[in-house]
Amino acid sequence: MKKICENLCNQWQRKLWLNEIVAFAMISFCFSCENEIEKVNFFSNEIVLPDQSATDIELLYSENAVVQLKLMAPVLEHYKDEEEPYILFPKGVHVYFFNSMKEIESELQANYAKYYESKKLWEARNDVRTLNENCDLLNTELLFWDEKKELIYSDKFVKITTAEEVLYGDGFESNQNFTKYQIKKLKGIVSLKDE
Repeated sequence: MKKICENLCNQWQRKLWLNEIVAFAMISFCFSCENEIEKVNFFSNEIVLPDQSATDIELLYSENAVVQLKLMAPVLEHYKDEEEPYILFPKGVHVYFFNSMKEIESELQANYAKYYESKKLWEARNDVRTLNENCDLLNTELLFWDEKKELIYSDKFVKITTAEEVLYGDGFESNQNFTKYQIKKLKGIVSLKDE
């Protein structure tokens, strides 16, 4: 009887031990799969490649056979498959705007730009500089150009340097040629006139 009890006890211990090994393996497998799925999701969400890209580009935009603007950029990346398709200029842009006489009316430079195609909205960032035909210079870190409304604007700090004065403020709005403008919250004026 003692021998039978010992055999049953040994079998029961082996089954218990085997169940513990199987349970541990299953738990390890589940956690390992979860970690791998998280890693795959992390890396797959992180990489978004453009549908088209180009380097050293020069684009001319015209209406009714009249050139409206000339855009130059070191890199262009076009993202079509996003919810909001856009064109990215990660290394900046330089844009010349022309009047009806094909003369440069104003120009814009920025170290980064993004164009939202469906909204027809440009976003320029990082050392944005705009110069008009009167040599008035606008400096800011963020500027939007709404093509539909023919309006440029910013809600960030702006500095406008004219031949006579330097204007400082927060927020700015202008026609797209940067000839009629206003600073929203004027902070200061420095006169450049010789007295």
